[in-house]
Order: sequence, then C-alpha cells, then structure tokens
Amino acid sequence: MDERTAAAVSWLLEADDPAVRHLARRELVGTDSVTDLTGPTAGPWVSALLAGQQEDGGFGGDPYRKWTGAHWRLVSLAELGVPADDRRVAAAAEHVLAWIANGLRYPPRVVEGLPRSHASVHGNALGACARLGLAGDERAARLAEAIISWQWPDGGWNCDNQADGHRSSFHESLRTAWGLQEYAAATGHEGAQDAADRAVELFLEHRVFRRGGSGEPINARWLSTPYPSYWHYDVLAALLVIARGGKTNDPRASDALDLLEDKRRPDGRWNAQAQWWRASDSRTTPEVVDWGAAGRPNLMVTLNALRVLVAAGRVSLED
Repeated sequence: MDERTAAAVSWLLEADDPAVRHLARRELVGTDSVTDLTGPTAGPWVSALLAGQQEDGGFGGDPYRKWTGAHWRLVSLAELGVPADDRRVAAAAEHVLAWIANGLRYPPRVVEGLPRSHASVHGNALGACARLGLAGDERAARLAEAIISWQWPDGGWNCDNQADGHRSSFHESLRTAWGLQEYAAATGHEGAQDAADRAVELFLEHRVFRRGGSGEPINARWLSTPYPSYWHYDVLAALLVIARGGKTNDPRASDALDLLEDKRRPDGRWNAQAQWWRASDSRTTPEVVDWGAAGRPNLMVTLNALRVLVAAGRVSLED
C-alpha cells in the first residue's frame, strides 16, 4: 500500500461515523467484527436517515420526495451497509417495496414500441431492497421482471416521450443497472444479470463519458464527483457499476479511470466536486444528512474511488 493510499484508508478508519469505519474495515482492510456489524446504525448519519420514521415504516408524505422521502433514505441506508435485520431498516424497506410494487399496476407509456419508464426509480428501489433482505420477496421478482421488460435495444432505459429511440438515457439507466446487479447477486437471476451487463456495455461503448463521434465529454457535469448521486449519472457512479459488473479492466474504461486518478488530492483523498442536495433547513431539495460540502475532502467519494481503483488494479491494499 503506497503512502497516499495508507493515509486515505486511515482517514476512513478514523471517520466520526461508524458506518464509514465499518465499510472501510470490511472492504479495504478485510476485517469484520461484531462491533462493525452493529455499529453502523448507531452513528449520526443512520440516525438522521431513520429520524421521524412512522408506524408504517415511512417518513410521511411522498416516498419519492427529494431528498427526504423514504425512497432516498432507503437507498442511502443500503449504501451505508446497515444490517437488514434492524427492525427500523426492515420496516423502511418493506414500506418502499410495497409502494414501488403497487405502482406496477400502472405500466409505462409505450411510444413507437419503446416503454418510456422512470426505471431509475424502480432500479434504485430494487437495489436497496435486495441489499436489505427482500430479494426473495415475490414483489421484488415482479419488479425485476418489469424493469427487464422495459429495457431498450441499446441496453438502457428512457422516460422521455419525445426520444426517437436512437439512444436511451444514461441517467435513467445507471441506477437501474445497479438495482439489477444487486438483485442478481442476491438471487442468481440470469435475466437480471444479463440486463445489467447490457447496460454496462452501453456505458463502455461511450468510454463512460464520451460522445461516440467526436469523443468529447457528453456532459461536463458527468466529470464531477458528487455524493450522493441520487439518480444522476457521473463518472465515479458509473465506474462503481462497471466495477460491480467486473469490467474495470475493459480498455474502454481507461479514460474514466485516468480522470478519477487525476482528481486525487496529494494527500490521497478525493473532494466532492459538486452536490445535488442542500441543508436540511432549505426550502428546496433538503437532505437529512450532511454528506460533506462540495470542494472538501469527502468520505464517501474517497471510499468509492478507492473501491473502483482497487477493482481496476490501479491501487493496491497490500502492505
């Protein structure tokens, strides 16, 4: 392990929030303990995400309310590695799965033979519920099958009724691919894995962030490193999904990996370069967690960047 990586790992292991320490121990150091397994729910981040939970497992109002609805809280809980057997977490997962499965009664509009679905909503819910113990629920199976049936020929998904069918939405496809990956990992569902792999191939066809013709960045915002990404596409979030698909060694991922390495600070950490959320007292897009302001070293961005670079063989954790 080089000096910069050792410093970054130490920083994560000393984080104030036990969820970060738990993830760093499990994924970067390779150790678990009883304290690690129970600690994540005791920290300030998870406590904030579970604050105000109601009897039905939700948090009042629209589950998709940005970013304080039950849907977004559950995705964050899943990404923080909370234990599925925590009764509060289980209740939140049940609430979200019931809500998203109920919505399957209303299939997406089909325009020129292509479903125009908000698949990232369904994919995020599927991924979180699969991580949190509900992959074997028949509602999760129906959800996965619906998502697969909405996939476009190029491997992605799109909600735009005006899209001509030439290209699906990278935003809509990223979290959908993640949800299918998580469901496939939990159940062995080959159709879900195949659909996720097709989406990963779509990203790689564009070298993660480049236009097919000119090679220029498709969108400058995709080059930033926010956390959380929510439903937005960006290079780091895409590389995480590519890594989970076992494709970080594909040559077409090299440009994005180079970009991620270039963003690394001299001290081995990464900044959050953008943020989609605002403080909890904001009137628009408030968050219940302070994930760290843009322009500062960020715990989750650093953790995710290390995950990706380790998977790609560009960072070693060996002493």
